[in-house]
Amino acid sequence: MSTILEARVLVPDVKLFRVHAPKIARKHRAGQFVIVRVSPDGERIPLTIAAADPEAGSITLVVQAVGKTTTLLNALETGDEILDLAGPLGTPSEVARFGMVVVVGGGVGTAVTYPSAVALSQAGNTVIAVIGARSRTHLLFETELAAVCDEVHPCTDDGSFGRHGFVTDALADLVATRKVDRVLAAGPIAMMAAVAETTRPYDVPTVASLNPIMVDGTGMCGGCRVSVGGVNRFACLDGPDFDAHLVDFHLLEQRNRAYAGWEAARRDELGPCAAVPVVVDGAAS
Repeated sequence: MSTILEARVLVPDVKLFRVHAPKIARKHRAGQFVIVRVSPDGERIPLTIAAADPEAGSITLVVQAVGKTTTLLNALETGDEILDLAGPLGTPSEVARFGMVVVVGGGVGTAVTYPSAVALSQAGNTVIAVIGARSRTHLLFETELAAVCDEVHPCTDDGSFGRHGFVTDALADLVATRKVDRVLAAGPIAMMAAVAETTRPYDVPTVASLNPIMVDGTGMCGGCRVSVGGVNRFACLDGPDFDAHLVDFHLLEQRNRAYAGWEAARRDELGPCAAVPVVVDGAAS
């Protein structure tokens, strides 16, 4: 078991957990994730490691309550125990001196971009963050990203803070007016697909941190397979980062909805939680 050292609400339905996991903290690299199990008969879910502190022996997870397991997880508080925590898993994000890098985060995916932004900044890049949410009250990690990035461009759907519009609107302006050398996107599938189409005409290398359904996280189940350039790849081993211009986002969306009905039935067991939109729990979600 792993002890929760800190638990606090960030925005509605999203909670931050700092968890005692010294071995994972020592080996973690940007882009990697853990597999979490809350109860003995519960499902295993992947969650991106938003930060790691090797000296304190802790890792940080950001969890959005979208399904039964994440709702149960978000009911835990400081001092409680997480039953199983396995990791770090996945291939670390590529970190090098690219030049100007734009990290694009949508919703809780913003937390996914943070460790990469830190690593890319430390590697000597100019790092610009474009982050989006429904409203000001749902915007994540603005302060944290501002501390490590050269610029932060917040966007809100309702115009309550920052730019009124989508992250792709701000990204389109950046790639059209500045020499952007690389883009990293994390968030809803539709958003990542839109990011890929925004950068494609400019031939800007673009990476998407994918969030397929995942079970074991070691490549044995095949549930997290994604089509990249017409080839099946496993997000748990080969990813979660992939060339966004080669990802079949339509197929990814279809596969992520495969168990939506089952997930809704599971969530109904929690009573009031059934009001939460039906989304299958996924990596970095």
